[in-house]
Parts: sequence; C-alpha cells; structure tokens
Amino acid sequence: MTRKAKIGMCAISIVLVAYIFCLPRNLFKGTPYSTVVTDRNGELLGARIAEDGQWRFPPSDTLPQKYETALIQFEDRWFRWHPGVNPVSIFRAAAGNLRAGRVISGGSTITMQVIRMSRGKDRTLLQKCIEAILATRLELRCSKQEILGLYASHAPFGGNVVGLEAASWRYFGRPPTELSWGEAATLAVLPNAPSDIHPGKNREKLMAKRNRLLRALLETGKLDSLDFELACDEPLPGKPVALPQEAPHLTEWHGKMNPRKKIRTTLDFHLQRQVEAVADRWNDAFSRAGIHDLAATILDVRTGDVLAYVGNANPGRVRPGSQVDILRAPRSTGSILKPFLYCALLQDGDILPNTLLPDIPININGFSPQNFNREFAGAVPAADALARSLNVPSVHMLRKYGVPKFLDLLRKCGLNTLTRSASDYGLSLILGGGEGTLLDITEAYAKLSARYQDADTTDDKRSDRMFGFPLKDKMAIWYTFDALKEVNRPDEIDWRLISSVRKVAWKTGTSYGFRDAWAVGVTPDYAIGVWTGNAQGQGVPGLTGARTAGPVMFDLFNLLPQDTGTSGPYARNGWFLEPMYGDYMEAEVCSKSGHLKGLYCEETDTLRLSRKAIKSEPCPYHRVIDGERVFLLPPSMEWYYRQLHPEYQVPRSARNARIESMEFIYPEGGATIYIPRQLDGSIRGVTFQLAHRNPGSVVFWHLDNEFVGQTRFIHQMRLIPKPGKHTVTVVDEAGNSRSVGFNIAENRL
Repeated sequence: MTRKAKIGMCAISIVLVAYIFCLPRNLFKGTPYSTVVTDRNGELLGARIAEDGQWRFPPSDTLPQKYETALIQFEDRWFRWHPGVNPVSIFRAAAGNLRAGRVISGGSTITMQVIRMSRGKDRTLLQKCIEAILATRLELRCSKQEILGLYASHAPFGGNVVGLEAASWRYFGRPPTELSWGEAATLAVLPNAPSDIHPGKNREKLMAKRNRLLRALLETGKLDSLDFELACDEPLPGKPVALPQEAPHLTEWHGKMNPRKKIRTTLDFHLQRQVEAVADRWNDAFSRAGIHDLAATILDVRTGDVLAYVGNANPGRVRPGSQVDILRAPRSTGSILKPFLYCALLQDGDILPNTLLPDIPININGFSPQNFNREFAGAVPAADALARSLNVPSVHMLRKYGVPKFLDLLRKCGLNTLTRSASDYGLSLILGGGEGTLLDITEAYAKLSARYQDADTTDDKRSDRMFGFPLKDKMAIWYTFDALKEVNRPDEIDWRLISSVRKVAWKTGTSYGFRDAWAVGVTPDYAIGVWTGNAQGQGVPGLTGARTAGPVMFDLFNLLPQDTGTSGPYARNGWFLEPMYGDYMEAEVCSKSGHLKGLYCEETDTLRLSRKAIKSEPCPYHRVIDGERVFLLPPSMEWYYRQLHPEYQVPRSARNARIESMEFIYPEGGATIYIPRQLDGSIRGVTFQLAHRNPGSVVFWHLDNEFVGQTRFIHQMRLIPKPGKHTVTVVDEAGNSRSVGFNIAENRL
C-alpha cells in the first residue's frame, strides 16, 4: 500500500472514529426534571416543578397515537424513511428562504430538532451542519420511536411548559393518552414557535395553524370528515390549569427523596380521593374544637401496599402546621403499642389470655402511672386490660417482660424512631414515653395480620417484607385480635348482633397532655391508621383516640369492600379463625384467675394455647385454709377488687387465718418518693395506704420505730419523712405486722 493510500486510510479511520464517538451517550444529561408521582395505575397524583422553574416531566416510553400522527404530519412527513437528514426538505427550505429574502424555514427534521434541543446552540449555518451530522449518528443509535419520545419529552410548549406530558396536563388537565384530535393537533404545532404563538398569545394564529394541520390530516386520510369537523370546532385551551394535588405530602416527600423522577406509588387514585374527602370533612368539624390536623393511611395487609396516604387533611387551608406530613412525623405513641406487649407475653408463655393482673396504685422510683379514669380495679384479666387500655396492668406487664426486651421487639416490628436507650424510656414506654410514626405503627399492625395468615406462603414479596418480624405465634396473635375486637366502638354498634357489620381489631391511644390521639384497626385484608391533634403540639382537652381518631377510622373502613377472608385456613368471612394446626396444646385454665389450673381450682375452662404456656404460673389464688378451698387475692388487690365484685367474699377461715392479713397499697417497697410543695410553699407530706382483710381491725403505725398514729376502717396515714431512707411498720390488734422501706428524694419539688 502506498504512502498516500495509508494516509487516506488513516484519515478515514480518524473520521470514522470521530463520527462514532461524536454523539454524547446521554443527550440531555444534567437536564432538570419535575418530580412526578402517580398512583398504581399511572394516574397522576401530583408533581413538583423542576429546579430550573420549568414544568418538564421525566421522559416517557410511549406516545399517544393521535399526537404522534399529528406531529409527524406537521413537522416531518418523511420521518419514517430519512436517515436523520432530509435533503429534499433542506433544498426546499433554502429555496423558500432565498425567495423570501429571509429565513422562514430551517428544513430541520425531527431528529435534527432533538439534537438542537439537546445542545442549546445558536441557530447558524455551522450549527445546522453539525446538527445534521449528529442527527445521522442519532438515527444509528436510536429507533424512530425513541427519537419521537426524546422530541416529545423536551420540546418547548410555551411559557415554562416543556414536554408533551407536562403540556397536556397544564393546558388540558388530562394525560396525553386522553387527548382529542383537536388537542393533539394543538400540541403538535405549539413547539414550532412557542414564544410567539401559544394559548396566551396570538390565539387566532394558533387556531389557524392547528386547523391547517387538521385539514392536512384529512387530506392524507388520517382523519375522517366527522372527526375533522369536530376537531375544528374544539376551542383552544385557556390559562394553564393547576396540576392534580392528590396526596400532596407524599408528592413532597418524593420530591425530596426521589427528585427528578417519575414514581409509580401503590396508591389507588379513586380511594385516595374518597379518603381525603372523609379526612377533610372530619378535620373541618374538629377544627371548631381547636384540633386542626388529621392524618390517615390505609394499607393492604397481604402486600403491605399503601392504598391511601393523607399526610395532613385540608393542606390548602392556611394554618400553622398544615404542611407537616404527620404520617412520617414522630409523635408520642400513647397506648397504641399495648397490643404488641400483650402478644409478646402470650408468645413467650409469660401470661395466658385472661391472667389476672394487678390494678392497684404503684410507685416505681417516682413513676406512678394512673388509669385514664383515675380508678383501680384491684385485679383485671389481661385481655380485658388490653381492651379497656388500662395503664397500671400494662406497666405490670412491661415490668414482667422487661423494657430492653420490649424495645428490641418494637424495633424489629419496624418502629425505627425509637432511638434512645431502654433506661431512657423506662416503663413509660408502654404509655407513650416513646415516639412513633403513624405509617410505621399501622404497618406493624398490618404485619401482625399478615403474619397470622402467612402459613405455607410462597409469596416472595411478603417473605421479604416479614423478614425479622418477631411476633410469630399464631395463637398469641389470634388472642390479641380477639381481645381487640372487644374495644368499645364509637358508633355504639354491637357487631355481635348485626352480621353485616365488619369486625375490626382496633386500638386507640392518647398521649400525655391530650396532644396526640391515635386509632389503628386491622382486619384480614386491611389496616387503617388515623391520628388527630395539632402538628405544633398544643394539647386540647377532650382530645382522645376514642372520641376523635376512632370515628374517622370506622368511616374509612366503610369505604372499603368487605374483607374476602379467603387466605387459607386462617380467615373466613372477613375475620380471623382460631388456629387449628401447629405446635399448640389444650389446657385447663382456672375460670377465676386465668392461670393454668392449680391443685385447688374447681371451675376451669379448656383453652388452646401455645406450648410455651406450660411454663406460666399455676393459679396462685386458690388455696386450702382449714380444710376449705378458697379463692383469695392479696390484700392490696382484694381491697379494690371486692368494691367492683360483690360476689367476691373472703371466707371466715381466711379472716381468722394468720396469712397475708395486710398489704401496703402505697408505697411499693424500695420506691423513691418525691414530695411536692403546695402553691403556698408548704409541704403536706405523703399519704401511706394499707389494705386489711378485716377493715374494722385497728392498725398501729410506726415511722422508723416511732409510733405515729392508728387507723380503723380507712387505713391511710399522712406522714412527712425527711429526705433519706425510712421504714414504715404497721401492726394490727391481732399482732400481725407488715413493713415497707422507701426513700424520700432530696430535691423536694
């Protein structure tokens, strides 16, 4: 090969390599896009404007046929056949420009226009040549359909509207797939001169240009005469319309977490609108009482999909906190976590469904929980304590289970906002001492329902979602749901009497100071969570889960179809069936105490229980005294219990026996007591309280071995101990004695 041939080959190679690599891999790299959020079916929920202030939706893979046909007819009739450059069009444009003495046409193909939009260079002859070269290279890389998609996604449509999808929503309020022939033709001609002719400027010229395109479609047989006449009669759009604003808080969240993307959510557009209407209506009513914010969500139990998302009702109403997404905001949990503790204790065999729990005053290092009604029942079955949301028995349960263990369980249930240590939370964790989000807590309830139904499933999606969920025992979950279905409903409907009424296992919660009201309900198919309150944290007297969040929750359940309950042997007719298979046993349980049958229990029930239940304590309250079988509670529990249970009688044999005749109700042994000062600065002291099986007995009181007084019938004594450790001893007239040690804190409040 000659030297000249080699140079020629080298030159050709260089040109060929340059041609191959002349086109950037991503034509529109760095172009900012709007964040677009749709429902599960692609229905637009909302969008956020791009960083450069343009409404520019992310590129779409498909184009509606009407727009595609109109675009090719108007911009580039030979688009399907040319290699990126149409010599005939360029020659015709050059001739026309010469005749007019000015540039009236550029002869650019759609492919060349895509290149020009991606480069953003001035329109000069040199740039036109470069565009032609790059257009041929683009044709080699992309299909014709992909090139049309690039054009439609980046063409200017007037004002700050870029791209077909944004233009369709801004001008016509609907997606491109629903455009009429007249609307498709309007959008096809708009990019031709978007700054001079658009719906807000030179409307007559725009109308004429659109109609010329429609006639061309008629003459080429792409449009029949009827469609042509109807399309020509269509008015031009007016001012740009607002984009949909469904689930605006979710759209805002995606705008921060997934900017410049199109996100298809699991929401159901039509259900979302219904839920928003219910939430807005209740929010209007609550606002008159000073409760300004409301959040709600609906989840599909089996998939975990969020079907409806109301971060805060009435977001368009100007008020402090309206833009706060309550669904993701950590709030004090109140009592909403109690079912998880009850279920965990059942799962571990530490309690049985109706184990009697103490409901008496307690003081643990200054922590003195109270029930909502400020009363005590003495002893309450565990299921009843859960259904009535009693605080004192719940604290006893948490004390038994352990705060560190319960905190770890909640985290495994998905409550990621519990970031402090167990010692920081203490026993108040079960009463709202921790914070959770409505979304996380509702998902945890949904997982509880899903876990109950997931035996022998091969659903990988569910398996991944349920990985690590700690509550697995179906019998424990079933008893939890069985207790929660007994919670008094706000509509006062007795589901037992009306078969058509949906059964719901639900729980309410109210935080300290009436700042947060919760209600979460679950069925085999759905989980619904509702929160009411004020985003800025102001408390409102009367703000409780039962009065506010509960009614909203049941209204939302009424929007849903009846549960199918067809998930294998675990649900039917919309409710959970008692497990019939698994590692369970049948055991006799004391009817009065709820414990496993003891040696002296007479009345029993047979229950299906987890195998671990065998380790729970046998009935400690039935015993034999002087040959008589008796049911005897500890004095402190008995003192309150018999006030509510007139059938409870202390046998004479027990009264005469020298056993547990007295018990301190307050304080608990080892308690640290803080003595508050009154408004006038005085100190009134601490009231010690004692329970005696025979209230008529005289009791003598001693503080650190010094006699301080005596009581009869009502055994209470007010004392003012100095800071430090002390002991109070009581002796009754029969010679029975009892002592309790405690500590008075140095800092008197």
